[in-house]
Amino acid sequence: MNQPADPLAVEAQVCLTVSAAARSLVAFYRPLLEPLGLTHPQYLAMLALWQYGLLGLKDVAALLHLEAATTSPLVKRLEAMGLVRRERDPHDERALLIALTDEGRAMRAQAVGIPASMVDGLGLERDEIEQIRAAAELLYVAATRATGSD
Repeated sequence: MNQPADPLAVEAQVCLTVSAAARSLVAFYRPLLEPLGLTHPQYLAMLALWQYGLLGLKDVAALLHLEAATTSPLVKRLEAMGLVRRERDPHDERALLIALTDEGRAMRAQAVGIPASMVDGLGLERDEIEQIRAAAELLYVAATRATGSD
């Protein structure tokens, strides 16, 4: 499709396409995550914990590009589900660490096929998905730099 001459044309807005793609992608994940009882944000938090094991609340927030105020209720829901536990950092009593429970660690085996299911279901090649991820990262970095936020 050619770029419209009008800079305010809806088709010319990158935010429209990115926002619609994000909503569609999260909707695509929903049936994959349903058997685990996880929402997409909870899945992302579990991915971070499966990768790193023990993380501070601020670290989880940073990895997920979320505010700590948003991450705290997310972690509380995972804790209520028995997947994580909160503990105090022995080096800093003010800091909160998030650890996987045995049930949370075991859930990883159930989730291991989700990325492949996502690739297969979208009908894209892995290198195409990596190109999309890299372009989204470039857009994210540029937008956070422009707004001075993260």
